[in-house]
Amino acid sequence: MNGVLTKNGETVEPFARSLFESDSARALSRVGVIDVGSNSIRMVVFDGAARSPAYFYNEKVMAGLGQGLAVTGRLNPEGVQRAHSALRRFAMLARSMGIKPPVCVATAAVREAEDGPAFRRAIEKETGLKLLVIDGIEEARLSAQGVLLGWPEANGLVCDIGGNSMELAEVSNGRVGRRISTQLGPFRLQQVGGGQSGLRDHIRAVMEQAAQELGTGHPQIYLVGGSWRAIARLDMERRDYPMTVLHEYRMHTQDVLQTVKWIAENKLSDLRARTGISTSRIELVPLASQVLRQLVLSFQPKSIAVSSYGIREGLLYEQMPESLRRRDPLIEAARFTERQMARMPGFGKKLYHFLSPLFSKVAPEQDRLIRAACLLHDTTWRAHPDYRAEACFDNVTRANMAALSHPERVFLGLALLHRYKNSRANSPMEPLFGLLNERQTQDAEVLGKAMRFGAMFSIRDPSEAGSLKFYPKKKVLELTLTPTGETLMGEVAEARFRSLAAALGAEPVVISSTSRAQS
Repeated sequence: MNGVLTKNGETVEPFARSLFESDSARALSRVGVIDVGSNSIRMVVFDGAARSPAYFYNEKVMAGLGQGLAVTGRLNPEGVQRAHSALRRFAMLARSMGIKPPVCVATAAVREAEDGPAFRRAIEKETGLKLLVIDGIEEARLSAQGVLLGWPEANGLVCDIGGNSMELAEVSNGRVGRRISTQLGPFRLQQVGGGQSGLRDHIRAVMEQAAQELGTGHPQIYLVGGSWRAIARLDMERRDYPMTVLHEYRMHTQDVLQTVKWIAENKLSDLRARTGISTSRIELVPLASQVLRQLVLSFQPKSIAVSSYGIREGLLYEQMPESLRRRDPLIEAARFTERQMARMPGFGKKLYHFLSPLFSKVAPEQDRLIRAACLLHDTTWRAHPDYRAEACFDNVTRANMAALSHPERVFLGLALLHRYKNSRANSPMEPLFGLLNERQTQDAEVLGKAMRFGAMFSIRDPSEAGSLKFYPKKKVLELTLTPTGETLMGEVAEARFRSLAAALGAEPVVISSTSRAQS
């Protein structure tokens, strides 16, 4: 195991043994994790053996354990009651699912409260759950590892905000670097005196000190935590952004500054009504937004990205061997989806190899999207034919997949839409197409029409029926048929081949095995 949980010198391993018996992810069964934070308590059950695991179960309770802690030094009594109720339920849910006892991690509120140890003992006695209390530096490390689970190539600074603390950690080259913990959580800031100017001065002083320790100008800041996600959702609302998937949502410094100002100018009740953010969460947004404003001013990142992955995913990442960590989360998720949902699992790889001559000169980041599309091309076959194209698009743009930017989601979605449908005109998904430029839109159409042809050209393996060659300079798309392919090349296949050629701006040429033998 690469890391440990520490509290007052105590070393605790969150898992009794490695979940992986080998480098293969097949040994990973359902694993439960409970995160007892200052504001929320969440239980997640991961499922599947993929590098990008599925969320079998996910439930959150806004307990508010840390509310008032800065004044009383104790856990919020109402929050304690809600926590007991939530953890009793989570323990019973875990037993009913037949999984091992969940790993339970407690952060700032339980760590700092004078009645934190008593709370831990009471929870263990009542539910059997053992709360592992981690310090702020370890919390920063695990949150950063959660970001690495979703972004293997992450390079920059991870910022995780909770109710009573805010942690910062450097990430690069698949590793977590320097990290610090600050008391910039909204619950803590509620107790800062001096009015708005006093609050601003306090936040600025703490943030400037953090910037001195970790440096400025990081390529990216990755935001982890419910308050950050709420602000990002409000930024989407202000900008009329067409997609509401928060993971990998990107903002720039000016976006953040404008949204912070916009939040201050609007009533929280109106903002909540427009976005559906919970009352308990949106009440903390004004304070959190002031922290975010100072974060971007002090650290001056080139870009800001939202991560839905944090400490819970970091605990799972902790158990992955290096060889598994190096796998592409997108490809692993697509493979898992194909295995579970496609008519013929394994065909996606054959389709990719059949179509590869069309994409021989694409960059690696584009090639992975082509691979993922081929793996996913048949995973919505159960949908009604009239809605299958839109179902493909909707599934991939909203899927819980990692290492996939919003434009990449739309690219995959549009390619899969064209796998089932020649035209995208009048599509209800049209507002999202604007996240792509003209070239990306064209490339997605070509990929979709290529899959549309290849997927029905041969049921078992299209390479047994023929081979493709594309001559961009000559603008010729050539299909050489085998004897099997001559039989399979019916009217529908011919029409789809011509449609693919038209999308490439090429002349379709079909070479039969008979004519080739004669020549």
